[in-house]
Amino acid sequence: MTPTDVDAAGSVARRAPTMFDVAERAGVSHQTVSRVLNGHPHTAEATRARVLAAIAELGYRRNVAARSLATNRSHAIGILTPAVAQYGATSSVLALEAAARDAGWHPLVTAAAIDADATRAALGFLLDQSIEALVVIAPHAEVIGAIRELEVRVPLVTLQATAADGPPGTVVGVDQAGAMRLAVEHLVALGHRRIRHLAGPAGFFEADERRRGAEAAIAAAGVSGGPSLAGDWTAASGAAAAAALDAETTAVVAANDQMALGLIAGLAGLGRRVPEDVSVTGFDDIPEAAYLRPALTTVRQDFDRIGRLALDVLLLRLGSEAGSEAGSHGAAGSGTAGAPIGEPPPIEPALVVRASTAPPRAIS
Repeated sequence: MTPTDVDAAGSVARRAPTMFDVAERAGVSHQTVSRVLNGHPHTAEATRARVLAAIAELGYRRNVAARSLATNRSHAIGILTPAVAQYGATSSVLALEAAARDAGWHPLVTAAAIDADATRAALGFLLDQSIEALVVIAPHAEVIGAIRELEVRVPLVTLQATAADGPPGTVVGVDQAGAMRLAVEHLVALGHRRIRHLAGPAGFFEADERRRGAEAAIAAAGVSGGPSLAGDWTAASGAAAAAALDAETTAVVAANDQMALGLIAGLAGLGRRVPEDVSVTGFDDIPEAAYLRPALTTVRQDFDRIGRLALDVLLLRLGSEAGSEAGSHGAAGSGTAGAPIGEPPPIEPALVVRASTAPPRAIS
């Protein structure tokens, strides 16, 4: 039965059950209820079962705000993500949430448009929740600018930024330029001598870094490239780029998988086959990449590892007990509460070779 209160006028009102209500229902002290909620190892199993039954019967939910006031700890990690449907951002957030929960932390996620005003408002909201650490998926200078303006005082990690663009010591991610080099070198080894890059939107850190990496790798290999084709991360932009592709180009390295699959469709509409006429590589290794026809050769980003490494870095900076175990996941350095640790080196990408790449045919 839900607990009730009677006011001065004699009216009966339902109220949220408290820890004391649970204790009364289970026939134990409120300290015992607290031990059960906190997973204390020295609680008798029969007592624990009675407390859990009372919690279920009453519909009790822990008051996190009150607990934070009492302990001066929220065990909450704020996560700010762009309000866009991108595979990379979504995958990183899911990995972060799972890693945080596994470590006993509460992930608080909010989304904001990629502009300074929206980012400042979202960051302000998260900081008002007494978070102890912050992860910001920061794909653009607008987001980084808002972080610097607010002078965030809690441990911070940024994803999708680069070491050159993000706040010093905060960047966790994949070696973007190295990833594009893997794709280009694979195509060169197959014999391609005219390779173009299909770029993501200018101004986005990862798009710019992938473009620089692809163009540098093409130049280093001594093959011709030409200017990068313009895209905007979408399959539609990849399909549109097919019409701008010169006949001499035998291979394209796309900055993400969605643009690659759009390019393949656009080329098919123009009567050019993949990989017989044009080899195509993607980036990210979305779940659908293996099921395209032809299956897509792509660079895999380990988003689960990115998310867990980001959490490990934060826990090390917080100096928490969980952070002392983080070394098993590969975080660099060590630290005590508030002490900075070194920025972890970029995560190495992996090339997944499938059917969308092959040696070039002779061009008449």
